Amino acid sequence: MQNNLIFSRYNPFRIVILAILLSFCIGCAKSGTNGGGTTPPTPTPNPPSPVWDANAMRGVWVTTTASTALDSRENIKTMVSSCKTAGINHLFIVVYNNARTIYPSTVMQNLIGKQQLEKFVGRDPLQECVEEAKAQGLKVHAWFEYGFSSSYSANGGPIVAAKPNWAGKDQAGNLLVKNGFDWLNGIHPEVQQFMIDMFKEVVTKYDVDGVQGDDRLPAMPSTGGYDAYTVGLYQSENAGASPPPNPAEVNWVNWRVKKLNQFVKRLRTEIRQIKSSIQLSMSPSPFPWGRDEYLQDWPTWVDSGWVDAVIPQCYRYDIGAYNTVLLQQKSYHRSTTIPLYSGVLLRSGTYTATDAFLTQMIQSNRNNGIKGETYFFYEGIKDRAAWFQGQYPFIK
Repeated sequence: MQNNLIFSRYNPFRIVILAILLSFCIGCAKSGTNGGGTTPPTPTPNPPSPVWDANAMRGVWVTTTASTALDSRENIKTMVSSCKTAGINHLFIVVYNNARTIYPSTVMQNLIGKQQLEKFVGRDPLQECVEEAKAQGLKVHAWFEYGFSSSYSANGGPIVAAKPNWAGKDQAGNLLVKNGFDWLNGIHPEVQQFMIDMFKEVVTKYDVDGVQGDDRLPAMPSTGGYDAYTVGLYQSENAGASPPPNPAEVNWVNWRVKKLNQFVKRLRTEIRQIKSSIQLSMSPSPFPWGRDEYLQDWPTWVDSGWVDAVIPQCYRYDIGAYNTVLLQQKSYHRSTTIPLYSGVLLRSGTYTATDAFLTQMIQSNRNNGIKGETYFFYEGIKDRAAWFQGQYPFIK
């Protein structure tokens, strides 16, 4: 009877007892002990948070082509300030194109005897970008623009001159060329090692937040793969059979795609061993066109967790075409943890997207659950400064 009274829901004695027990538990928690007087295990630190805010990805590619943004420290300061004012929070700085790096590179020195793009000798624009961007709270990603392309309309350029066996070859045995770009064989282990060495060099030397490949990394025109190394590798894995004469034959395409996919996995593994928080993003050609033409299989990269973000280049000139490619890319994106952003064409040659078209594209992104974008390229930010400073920040 008294026991029942003591533990009755409304009995005041029960309230006192519960208060005493609660006080005891709180005291144990504060003193770092449990009821047995032992110290609980130290909690495991949370993994590094993503470098970008999934709700506010606003990036821009900064080039050496058609731009003087990197030509002096003062220009870099102006570029960073302009981007900050425009609401940009991620800078994708080109670090490698046309067989040159903007930073002093031991890897390139050892390969072609040129440490750096000639006009930057005596400076380190990448370090300057990191310092200026960090001072204003912007993130910096090193963008390896040319990837597995060695040069532009230069018969392979100095890389192929130094390493002829690295050249990609078409079915006729000629240097692999597409749209004016000369290509290395992205399946060759020495070519892959060269590229990984450059990524690791940047991650080791610079306090960058991320690194990025694009429509040329990893990639190779699907007309390639007929060089001696790749033919021999294919034969060794296919009972002596040679690659099909049709470059678009399904099994032949799949075989080469898988080789480039494994490069992505290895790249991520090796750079994360150097810096666990480094973010690997890719900005490929739209799928499936990019797979058919350049062996780029970004849905597999995302599904396998080998990248931290994917930014397909949805470069179009009218809203109908833009919506078509955007929805197509969204249909292939299945991850709930690895974000899909949109690559937006802001400027190309004499073309600059109008304010109205920019508003349409960004509103379409938001309407379709795309929470961020990266613009190609920085010079267009200056052309559309009023739009970026006025309307863009409010398109959420």
